[in-house]
Amino acid sequence: MTAHPKHTPHAEAGTAFAGLHHVGEPLLLPNAWDCASARALAGQGFRAIGTTSLGVAAAAGLPDGEAATREETLRLALALGSEPLLLSVDAEGGFSDDPDEVAEFARELYAVGVVGINLEDGLGPVDRHAAKIAAVKEAAPGLFVNARTDTHWLGDGDATDTFTRLDAYQQAGADGVFVPGLTDLRQITALARRVHAPLNVLYSPGGPTVPHLADAGVRRISLGSLLYRRALGAAVAAAAEIRAGRTPAGPTPSYGEVARRTVPRVDP
Repeated sequence: MTAHPKHTPHAEAGTAFAGLHHVGEPLLLPNAWDCASARALAGQGFRAIGTTSLGVAAAAGLPDGEAATREETLRLALALGSEPLLLSVDAEGGFSDDPDEVAEFARELYAVGVVGINLEDGLGPVDRHAAKIAAVKEAAPGLFVNARTDTHWLGDGDATDTFTRLDAYQQAGADGVFVPGLTDLRQITALARRVHAPLNVLYSPGGPTVPHLADAGVRRISLGSLLYRRALGAAVAAAAEIRAGRTPAGPTPSYGEVARRTVPRVDP
């Protein structure tokens, strides 16, 4: 007899991921862009890993935020979904304006072991984004839906518009709400008190620290594309140092360490 979905390992992983949003400290979610970065982060004790749409897009030479990386995103999810880590996927706006198509993509993610999805509204129609969330929750009830609004990322940060959008997304079934670009602690604290779903913000090097965000009531802190951009900057800086006759500073994983974090391949 097939076990009821709530008793499957995948369902238990989804429950564990949701639970990380309700423990003492907020969930600090680093975002990976490929298998090696995800496995390296997991090796440092990060139980849950997100993906970064910018990193996935840039690595493939494609634009971010333009629904161009559906297949690349799904391919990465397929490679990592069975890993002993909790994977949440940044899916832009779901790669479609059609809620049914977004739901089908979410179903594909869940089928390969993904436990969470991040869906952004891009300041588009509230009803359309709410419909996407509802469709995803119907298609994959065990998938943690993090509903992102871009009022602070792309808009003027209007507090009323932010809450109106988040309230609609919560009513549609969102498990968490995300407001990237929001860095003012007073606004964060006020919003955390108004929403009933766990509040997610994007860490900013020049913004509040993790302890300050925790005190403000934030339950999830994403790193977004920061790690990818830092890695790219470090690579360029290292090349420039070598060209100048200097030894680059900073940690450098060995060939073997990196090779063990990739899929098996033929030795060169």
